[in-house]
Amino acid sequence: MRSRYTAYTRADLDYLYNSSGPAVRKDFDMASTRKWAESATWHGLEIIATHEGGDNDSRGVVEFVAHYEVAENMCDHHEIAEFGRSEGVWRFLDGRVIGPEPLRREEPKVGRNDPCPCGSGKKHKKCCSLKSQDEG
Repeated sequence: MRSRYTAYTRADLDYLYNSSGPAVRKDFDMASTRKWAESATWHGLEIIATHEGGDNDSRGVVEFVAHYEVAENMCDHHEIAEFGRSEGVWRFLDGRVIGPEPLRREEPKVGRNDPCPCGSGKKHKKCCSLKSQDEG
């Protein structure tokens, strides 16, 4: 994991490609990966947890946060990455980005042509929807 982070900081695309498993290589987008790696100012790698990945293991999982800055915005890339050993070499197999939970509304969504939930008897688009647009 640390070597792949270092490869991103140096925009070493060959290393990133070669240290990936076959499924990742198939979808590897050299141009966009280079653009992202070169646009970032890297500020460090934080290993949160590891599972397996020792000398006698063929698989390993690393949870990490890569800290970087793009266009003066500080960013954190939080991921759980899966690695597998092939012919003695560790390869990145898959990753799952960890992000904030999606916003879930507690009340049902009101369509524009639905009756307004305020009880006015008007369609939502002619009542409270107009009020919220006027406030914005």
